[in-house]
Amino acid sequence: MISKQTNQKFAKQWRYFDHTERGPEYDALQSFAFDDMLCQTVGETGSAAFRAWVHHHTVVLGTQDSRLPFIHDGLHFLAPHYRAVVRNSGGLAVMLDEGVLNLSLIFKESKGWSINAGYDLMVELIRSMFSNHREQIEAREIIGSYCPGSYDLSIDGRKFAGISQRRTRGGVAVQIYLCVTGSGEARAEVIRNFYEVALRDGEARYDVPTIRPEVMASLEELIGEELTVKSVLERAFEAMEQLGAVISPSEANEEEQNLFEQQLIRVTQRHDRCLE
Repeated sequence: MISKQTNQKFAKQWRYFDHTERGPEYDALQSFAFDDMLCQTVGETGSAAFRAWVHHHTVVLGTQDSRLPFIHDGLHFLAPHYRAVVRNSGGLAVMLDEGVLNLSLIFKESKGWSINAGYDLMVELIRSMFSNHREQIEAREIIGSYCPGSYDLSIDGRKFAGISQRRTRGGVAVQIYLCVTGSGEARAEVIRNFYEVALRDGEARYDVPTIRPEVMASLEELIGEELTVKSVLERAFEAMEQLGAVISPSEANEEEQNLFEQQLIRVTQRHDRCLE
């Protein structure tokens, strides 16, 4: 049953930003900067934002990944097919491509709103999107997956999504990547090979996950239905509205665009420092 606190978060006006069809040139650093801009905006105004985004041929690294002993060998391994960027939120390496839908729920940070409550909000949205599989969708760490965490989403022990959270400038951004189509194992194989090259026989300052590709899957593989990123995004709209949200398509205004450009400079400089 959805909690009263979670219901109150959904039951409001949400500005919607659609960045799902910007193509292969749309860089993940732009997404990080845009969400940080929205965090500041909602932190100041108390509004809420819902954003959908897709990136092609991208491996998003965690800050800790950027400190692997042979990171530049790892980047060279990825370079022929993938652009590697370092995220500004927590977590480790994940794969993004045209079969992966990313969603952000961004709202004002409020007193008493715990970190877990933010994760629970996203879990409720995904379970509502796939209500026929609600009881099958588990939120627990999947050992052997890439970017493992206590809010991995899985069916029958195979992970299809991971959730991260960023709190900055009075706003909270809860972000999820949903592997909608394609092979979860194939994506995990790339990440496993990256770690093997970037770690080699050296030592890392953190527990590098031992990737077992067989524990990763796409939603299409797990539920046995033909899906597309667009059809899953439509499910997200329907679920948001069923949960009480009022969604209005939106674009960044001039002030927000200027703020976005400032944030993009900042996240790009941070990315460059991490990979120097």
